[in-house]
Amino acid sequence: MFEAVSDFINRGGDVLIVIFIVTMAMWTLILERQYYFRVSYPPVAKVILKRWHDRSDQISWRARQIRSLWISEASAELNRSISLINTLVALCPLLGLLGTVTGMIEVFDVMATAGNSNARAMAAGVSKATIPTMAGMVAALSGLYFSVQLQRFAKDQGEKLADQMTHD
Repeated sequence: MFEAVSDFINRGGDVLIVIFIVTMAMWTLILERQYYFRVSYPPVAKVILKRWHDRSDQISWRARQIRSLWISEASAELNRSISLINTLVALCPLLGLLGTVTGMIEVFDVMATAGNSNARAMAAGVSKATIPTMAGMVAALSGLYFSVQLQRFAKDQGEKLADQMTHD
């Protein structure tokens, strides 16, 4: 398996390594957010709701400002890293395009040195032009679905917390 991955990287060029690193960073952040939403956030929300419902004053201007502060802090924590995930998702196809450009430069270099008729010599450059494009698109598509889901979940949880913080 290691040999197959090594061969794939050799045929695709050095840009594949960068795409791999960006994809691993993106998935690390996605998994961290999933863990936070499922394990860490529910107790935080319970504490915020308990603090709100334990307050004797829930209708004054000051109480409404405290409520807004707590909702804002929870929402900021829910949305942490999501913009970075979106940036990494958008970066993947651009890195694939970089691989396309470097591969085409290699094709043109071979054409200039070996002539137009040597298709075998151009094959490595064509490979370096197409494989990073494919890898960048696959990486972006794999993260796009989950980034949208994370955004939706963060928004829904923030709204749910706000709805539960009504005055008694």
